Amino acid sequence: MAITAGNEMLRDVGGRELYSLNDINRLEIPEKERIYGALLPQRLLGLLQRSEGELRFIAPEGLRLLRIEARLHPGDRDLVFFLELCDTQFGQMELSFCIIADPAAPRFDVDLDPQGRDNCFTTLGRNLPEEERAMSAGLFPNQTRRGMRMFGEFLPLLERLVGGLGMQLIVAEPLTYDNAIRYERYGFDYLVGKRLMLEIDAGFAPGGELYRRLDGSTPFRRPGMERTVLGRSWAIHDGILDEPWDGVRIYKTIGVHAGVDTFPLRER
Repeated sequence: MAITAGNEMLRDVGGRELYSLNDINRLEIPEKERIYGALLPQRLLGLLQRSEGELRFIAPEGLRLLRIEARLHPGDRDLVFFLELCDTQFGQMELSFCIIADPAAPRFDVDLDPQGRDNCFTTLGRNLPEEERAMSAGLFPNQTRRGMRMFGEFLPLLERLVGGLGMQLIVAEPLTYDNAIRYERYGFDYLVGKRLMLEIDAGFAPGGELYRRLDGSTPFRRPGMERTVLGRSWAIHDGILDEPWDGVRIYKTIGVHAGVDTFPLRER
């Protein structure tokens, strides 16, 4: 495997250039797992080694797909790291999911309905008591546990792999408002949705329509929530917009920070 700075292509042990996840997935299991293992931050690897954790690579031959699942201990209910990538027909890398959760942090069952069934990111109903507890603890919508603040360590590793495949762009779909703001901080720009993000910022400004809707009618619409990413994200999750949060698409050019900031006056 060769992944180096600059424009050097990723090659297999035989020296053949690799251009896609599909190319990597054709390799023998030890070789492709060495390549994909380079996506794991050193801090995460150390944690898994100390705990004798479980690491699983799902990279089927014939598919442009990679999924990495890591548990701190075999049999744990929750993953400490979950990554899903696929490459597109346009030569871009799709970052479908990346979750890095602190296994030692308290769990909030926002992903379950009151009967304990998966609510599929609240599409099958919300667990309001757990959501309120999670919000009070400083978690964002859909977070079951506090994160490990490791995305900044992971992203350069992903850029290195993507650049080594000869690709220029990473694309993603932020599932919540706070995800979009967080991606901005790491240098992403918008394919679709920048106007919406700017309209949201204007709407939460004093006198704006969203500002007026923070009327205390629910725990997620309290006055003052407009000042933080946390508050805005929960209010949007609670349906304060005129339409559901959907359709925002972002991209990162390899090695480039876009410098976008659609919430410049946020407190945190």
